[in-house]
Amino acid sequence: MRFFSFHLMPYIGLDPAYDGPAWVTCPNALYDPKIGSDLYNRYLDELVLAEDLDFDGVCVNEHHQNAYGNMPSPNLIAAVLARQTTRVKIAVVGNALPLYDPPTRVAEEFAMIDVISGGRLIAGMVVGGGPEYYSFSVNPAHARERFQEAHDLILKAWTTPGPFEWVSKHYRIRYVNPWPRPIQQPHPEIWIPGAGSLETMEFVAHHRYAYMGIPYFHLDVFKRTFGIFRDACEAEGYEADPLQAGWLVPIYVAETDEQARREYEEHLWYFVKRLLPGITIQPPGYTSVRSLGNILKGAGSFMLNVTDWREIVDGRYAIVGSPETVTEQLVECVGALGTGNLLGLFQLGSLPADLTRANLTLFAEQVMPRLRAEFPDGAPVLRTSAAA
Repeated sequence: MRFFSFHLMPYIGLDPAYDGPAWVTCPNALYDPKIGSDLYNRYLDELVLAEDLDFDGVCVNEHHQNAYGNMPSPNLIAAVLARQTTRVKIAVVGNALPLYDPPTRVAEEFAMIDVISGGRLIAGMVVGGGPEYYSFSVNPAHARERFQEAHDLILKAWTTPGPFEWVSKHYRIRYVNPWPRPIQQPHPEIWIPGAGSLETMEFVAHHRYAYMGIPYFHLDVFKRTFGIFRDACEAEGYEADPLQAGWLVPIYVAETDEQARREYEEHLWYFVKRLLPGITIQPPGYTSVRSLGNILKGAGSFMLNVTDWREIVDGRYAIVGSPETVTEQLVECVGALGTGNLLGLFQLGSLPADLTRANLTLFAEQVMPRLRAEFPDGAPVLRTSAAA
């Protein structure tokens, strides 16, 4: 299995007196660029550290107008990492395609990252979260249609010699002829993140891409989601490869269970109470009726509704403890989900730099080797007894 260090790059300097949402309408007067400068450079160092610690890759993602994650352009961060690292995969999870017009901009920038990094890009593509449609005033009813067209255009731009003309409902381009083209042929590995939309899972299964489960739900929600994804692959006539699935989860490791909770808990609640509010807003028309029904099955167990530490532990919203506890719980969870990619959030909420680096180091030295031995490359990951 593969291990990735995922970073949200949160803004952790919110005025304590502010008690509104962290998304869309959170006043940008609360943003201090001096604090932001320190944070960007600190967070980049934490991502680079993952390469030194033998992680397989690092992950960045795109969100706009919020304090939750300060990466309106993950491609800029990925470009820095392409130059500052030499080995790890760089996963952009992902670019919100309906927000790009023309979407050939994504084809160009992803190709640049792939070329600069020597062929290490994982190209993530996403419909985008509900808050983004408020922030960009894009018609949410067109989201999936624009995503499909943009995806098709980008793939053709990477795999068909240009120039050629593109005409579809939302995009018309007389000359499609992007320079550069990606090193990886026919194109970089493609990941699609999702939060339970059936259309997204069917799309990923059809194209044999990889589906990344968006976090902050009870483990039972992920069991059901990855089961639906495997069924979608079977409907396409094949058995899902474990590397076609990834689970994103907050992880914190310390020397003992007691130390881990003592160091971590306040920062987790900062995340839940200060940075998550506002993330769940959904504009009308954004989700189909059939997918909305599936998503609502898990909505009650979303992390925003969790109020005490016991619920965090029991629901596996975060994996926190000694190396032994974290290893045991991850073996149980990964075996139940069958996911061949583990995406760890090793910095969450207001977790400071020293604890983040210690967390990454302890995980890499004492947990990751045991998990690599437990789930060797090429072997099945799903354990049906754990998935029940």
